[in-house]
Order: sequence, then structure tokens, then C-alpha cells
Amino acid sequence: MSGVSAGTRPSPADRALVLMERIVPVPSAWAFALRIWLAMVLALYAAFWLQLSGASSAAVCVAILAQPKRGQALSKALYRFLGTLAGGAMSILLIGAFGQDRVLLLISVATWLGLCVFVAHFLQDTRAYGAMLAGYTVAIVAVAHIDTPQAVFEAAIDRVAAITIGIVAITFINDALASPSTWRTLRKPLSEALSATRAFARETLSQADPGSERAAALIRQIAVMRADASAIGGELDDGARRAAGARSTIAALYAMAAASRAFTAAAAMPGSESEAVAEARRICLGLTDDGKPDADAASHRLGVLVDEAIQGGTSEPLEILVLQRGLDFARAASFAEDGLNALSTGCRPKRDVALPTHRDLPVALRGAARVGIAFGATALLLIAAGWPATSFSLVQVAATCSLSAIAPDSKAFARGVLIGMPVAALCAGIVLFGVLGGEQGFPLLAIAIAPVIFVACFLSLNPPTFGIGFIVLVFFMVLLSPSNPQTYDAQGFLTNAFLVTMAAGILFVAVRIVLPTSPAQRRAFALDSARDSVLDALAGDGGDATTRTSLNSDRLLQFSQWSSGSGAVRAASLDRAFDLARLESAAARAHAQLCRLPDDPALNDAARQARAGLEAADAGTLARSVRAFLRHGRSVSAPTRLDIARLVSDLVTAGGIMESQHRLLRRLGILRPA
Repeated sequence: MSGVSAGTRPSPADRALVLMERIVPVPSAWAFALRIWLAMVLALYAAFWLQLSGASSAAVCVAILAQPKRGQALSKALYRFLGTLAGGAMSILLIGAFGQDRVLLLISVATWLGLCVFVAHFLQDTRAYGAMLAGYTVAIVAVAHIDTPQAVFEAAIDRVAAITIGIVAITFINDALASPSTWRTLRKPLSEALSATRAFARETLSQADPGSERAAALIRQIAVMRADASAIGGELDDGARRAAGARSTIAALYAMAAASRAFTAAAAMPGSESEAVAEARRICLGLTDDGKPDADAASHRLGVLVDEAIQGGTSEPLEILVLQRGLDFARAASFAEDGLNALSTGCRPKRDVALPTHRDLPVALRGAARVGIAFGATALLLIAAGWPATSFSLVQVAATCSLSAIAPDSKAFARGVLIGMPVAALCAGIVLFGVLGGEQGFPLLAIAIAPVIFVACFLSLNPPTFGIGFIVLVFFMVLLSPSNPQTYDAQGFLTNAFLVTMAAGILFVAVRIVLPTSPAQRRAFALDSARDSVLDALAGDGGDATTRTSLNSDRLLQFSQWSSGSGAVRAASLDRAFDLARLESAAARAHAQLCRLPDDPALNDAARQARAGLEAADAGTLARSVRAFLRHGRSVSAPTRLDIARLVSDLVTAGGIMESQHRLLRRLGILRPA
């Protein structure tokens, strides 16, 4: 047996080959690093040729815009330009108002920083970056020239020019070297997410509900593609249609997962069994095949089953609920296929939906206050210490604290900054004093920065080391500060290296002691937000159903990320969170359907009863309104019967959750005490 084991053990050559595959970057990583290096060299050359005073800002702009996909870089570049314009204008305004009073100037800058970070919390992706950039651009322009306020206007113009050069350089290089298109790279993971959703639905419909944790994991797989879906719009002439198709598919995948779980849960209850339900299950299972099922034909047949159930007048409310959820699943599957086709071909999709994300007001307030407090405390510390060149340190504190505020994990980002800053300083020192060593040639500068740029790009492509790679890529150029002619001031370089490292330490401490937000607090904030959303939906202010589904999915995703404890406790808390999301969605859809009903006296009475039941969160009143709608459903037109079916299914869902989760709803103040 030992001989067999020895014979199957990998040889040293095989182990060395595996190790090399792990260490050596893939060809796409080399291509990405080459594009960033060429764009930096081009930006520096153009800035030197134009004799900009802040030529290094053009290279730093390229470093910040370093994205592996063309659409991501274009989207970030657009909002970087807009954020720079807003920040530059605010810098001129603040210097004009408080140029003679440094205390008021620093207070106003801290306030502006906090305001921009607060706004960034409620925006998505590159829009959030643009809002945050408008904040710390004021620090770069106004605070950096606090001793020479008369130079602020020229500094703002130079910065806008440098940013423009950086944007043009990276856009040109990405186009010239055929940077990967976002829509092409998104097509594969989106297809995989569709297959995963079909597999999840197949298991749910044929066996049992896999549970809330599996559903949260599926939502996580879907949600990571939202940023790429938003970045497609500026890539091509038909980018807006491709982006709309991607968003439609993502929203449909959320709906497919929710509808399959609701179908199975309702079908398991007594009173829901029938031949129509069995046929609906077979149709929905057919839509989960990996081939190309005809979702439109399935939707038509399920619509007929729903219409016949309402027209017959003998169906139980639970049967209507099951059939309607089957119809919802088929329609979502149709939207998913159509959206994926629109992404691939550029044709116009059937719909264009938004994908809003959940944000908590207390978290936004804490993040904004943390940035303002860290900036103000650093200013007081440096002023009291009498340290020279304090404006440079304040600029770095403002930039890193603002970036951490919009990072998914502020503490992880702070760790990356704490590691990356000294590495960037070391690399800049070696290149400046070791490789260049007093020389002034531009070709030598371009060659000298290449190894650091390549390594930083490789690190930024690896998620665990992204923060370190990003910081090294950006602050290597900040500390190197290429100029024409190049200066070699060792004392000034060491001072700047110390100040950026100190800024990293301040950030590391600030995210832990200045208004930290624990996972328990985040769960509480999310629960409070869900409670408010349920109350709004019950009152008729729930908004669009598709939008609410996306918003609820993002809230559930965040809730699952911050949930901890034993498996049973975590599963129970996720179940309650999903129930609240279902209640909100059902109430919002029910109010929307009530507004669509025709002006009929019999239907009006039932509608008033349904509205009263929703506003009072009274399951008994909702049940009576359901029976009234079913009684009058036989005498109305076919489109109205389908509206009644959707309304009945949502009223039954809302009433069922009110009964099963009455303790939770009373504790949250949604139900009145018995």
C-alpha cells in the first residue's frame, strides 16, 4: 500500500509546476499591467509636455482608474471628472470665503468632507466614488494651499487638466490595446447565475425549500454583477440597451428565486392541492431545464390556469396563490432569457428596471462623522505639535478616510492601507534614490517605474491583496512625484513618507475607535429599516414591486453578511428577515393592484376592505376581502380576473405572514398588541 501511495505522490517537478501556476500571473494580468504602465507613461509625458505644475497627478489619476475592464474604467473616469470639477469649484468658494481664517477653513473642509461621504453612502459604485472624490478634492486643492490662497484657482485648473490628461491616456490605451469589454466578461457569470438559479428552483420545486441560507448565498452570487451591469452603458453605442438587459436579468433572477420558494411553501399547505397546481409545477420544472425552454408559452398556459381558477369560482385562495406564483416564476424566467439575449446582441430588452441598493441612515451618519472627526482631530494634533508640512498629511488623511468610508469593509481597507503605505514609500525611495540616482531622462523614469507598477497591478487583481495593491499603485506615484526636472530631496521625501504612514495609522485607529459599527448594530439598523419599509408598504407607499424586490434582496444580502452565531440562530434570523421582505413586497404589490381595479361597486367594497386590512395589519380583514374578490371574480373581464388573481395572492401572502409571525410583528410595532 505504501508503494502505491509513493507511486501516486506528485513528483517534485509537478509540485514546482503547481507552485509556479499559483505565483506567476495569468496572461490577462500581464496585459492589464502593461496597459496601466503605458497609460501612466503617456499621461506623464503629456503632462510634462504641457508643463503642468502637478504633472504627477495625471499618473496618479491613471493609477486610481486602473480597472481590468473598459466599461469599469470609463464609468469611474466620468464620475472622477465630475467629482473633480465639483471639488475644485468648492475649493475656490471656500478659499474665497475663509482664506484669511484657517480655523474656519479647516472646519468648513471637514464639514464638506462629511457631507460628501454621507451622500456617497446612498449612491452606488462609481457614483459613490464621484461624490466622495468631490470631498477630498477640496483637501487636495484648498488645504494644500492654505498658506498661499492666491494660488488656489491656478491649482484647481492644473488639477482638472491633469485629471483630464489621465482620463484621456487610459481611455486611449484601453481602446488601442483592446481592453476586455465589460459586457463580454459579464455574459459568462450572468449565464452561470441563471443556471444556478434554475438549479435552485428545480430543487425547490421538486424536493423542498433549501432554506434561507441557500437563498442568501444565491442572492450573493447574483448581486456581485450589479456593478458591471452599471458600467456597460458607456462602452458602445448600444451599451445602454446591453446594460438594461443585464439589469433586467439580475432582477429576474431575484424574482425567480423568490417565486419558486413561495410556490413550494404555498403548495405544501392544506387546501392547495389540485390538478391545476400539479400542472403548474410540471410547467415550472420544465423552465428549470438547462436547454432553451419556451418561457413565453409557459407564461401563457399558466395565465390560462389562473384565469380558469378565478372564473370557476370554486378554487381555494391557497390554490390561487400557488398558481400565481407559478405564473410569476414563468414571467421572471422569460425576462431573464430576454435580458441575457439583450446583453449578448445589443437589442432592446422587454423592460428597463433599476437595481437600488439598501443603505442605512445611521451607518451613513456614522461614516460621515468619522471622516470629519478624524480630519479635525488630525488637524488639531499637527497644529499642536507644530509639525511642518502638515497640509500634506491632512490631504492624505482626508483621502484615505474618505476612501475607507465607501469600502465594503472599512477595517479590511484600513489594514491594506497600513501595509501598503510603507511598501509604497519603500518602493518610491528605491526607485528615486537607487535606480534614478540623480538622472533626468524620461525613458529611464518610464523603465524604472515599470516593475513596481506591474507588481501593484498583480496585487490589485487578487481580492485578498486588492487594498495593498491599490495603495501601492497610487501612493507610489504620489511619493515619487515625477517632475521636470526631477527633484532629489531626501529630507523632503522622508518627511512625506513618514506623513503618509502616519495617515495610514490614523485611519487604522479611526475605523476602530471613532464611532465603530459592530455587526450587531448593523443587523439592528437593517431590521429597523425593514420595519419602516413594511409600515410604508402597508400604508400604500411601497413603490414599484420590481424595485422593491431588488432593494429587499440587497438588504437581505447585507443582513446575512452581518449575521453570526450558531447555525440554528443564524438560520432563524434569516428566516425572519425573509418573512419581513415577503410581507413588504406583498403589501406593496397589493396596493398597486388595488389601484388597477376598474370602478365597480362590488369590487370597490372589497378594495376598501383590503386597504383597511393592510393599513391595520389585520389578517382577518384581509381574509374577508379575499373571499369577496373571489366571489365577484367570475363576472369581470379576463384582464381584471388576472389582476384579481395577483391581488388575492398578495393578500393571502400578507395575511399568512401576519398570522405566522405575529410575535415578531408585535415586537416591531407593526401589529397592535392583542
